[in-house]
Amino acid sequence: MAQTLLMARANRSAVRAVCLAVSGVNHPNDQQRILTWLGDIFPSHVKLFVENDAVAALACGTMGKLHGCVLIAGTGTIAYGFTEDGRETRAAGAGPVLGDWGSGYGIAARALTAVIRAHDGRGPPTLLTFNILNKLGLSSPDELIGWTYADSSWARIAKLVPMVIISAEAGDEVANKILYDSVLELADSVKAVVQGLRLCGEDGNDQFPLVMVGGVLEANKRWDIGKEVINCVSEVYPGTRPVRPKVEPAVGAALLAWNFLMSELQSDLET
Repeated sequence: MAQTLLMARANRSAVRAVCLAVSGVNHPNDQQRILTWLGDIFPSHVKLFVENDAVAALACGTMGKLHGCVLIAGTGTIAYGFTEDGRETRAAGAGPVLGDWGSGYGIAARALTAVIRAHDGRGPPTLLTFNILNKLGLSSPDELIGWTYADSSWARIAKLVPMVIISAEAGDEVANKILYDSVLELADSVKAVVQGLRLCGEDGNDQFPLVMVGGVLEANKRWDIGKEVINCVSEVYPGTRPVRPKVEPAVGAALLAWNFLMSELQSDLET
């Protein structure tokens, strides 16, 4: 924030509002801790807001309007939605241990498991074995055990997703099944949010924006997970209007700060 203000040739006293959108902020106690921290940084006149990072991701696709659903699928995954009257809900986003299987981590972890199963004779042969071992510079699936547990960070594992894509595009059935299953998982997260908020109305035809964010949802040569998710959701909810953001989520957070501030000022004027 200090660097951004410096680049903008502004100081903290010129700030009117701050929206900090960060992952894992889903409880009032978490939000209050961050608000207290922000309050020590900015002058008392600055309006402070704390949101989940998924909210900023939605805002970067809707240019600040909190309406619709956002699907994030990178290292992790979450679906988050808002109605125009302010109701909100989420699905997934609980981390890989608790089942974010459509995420980059989930895809890569299943691929590693498939390699071990094939090596043991518990699963079918797969091109994933050659592609993943070659990528990691390993000579045998046995070496995957040491590689995996040497540093089991989620992002490190998720970096193997391109190897799954390459294998699937070469016709590997195991890799293709992993990707198809991830599409179903991601689509289910979106459907849960849409159903929970009734974003499409009773007949499922009301339009709503579905903002798509994250590396897993980017198009590849023949495998486009994002497009497949959209097709899967649209079969049930024809009103789905996919949006690929033109600005960064940080811009979405700034737009939220502005809109929150304007909303408070409007409320003050009305009272």
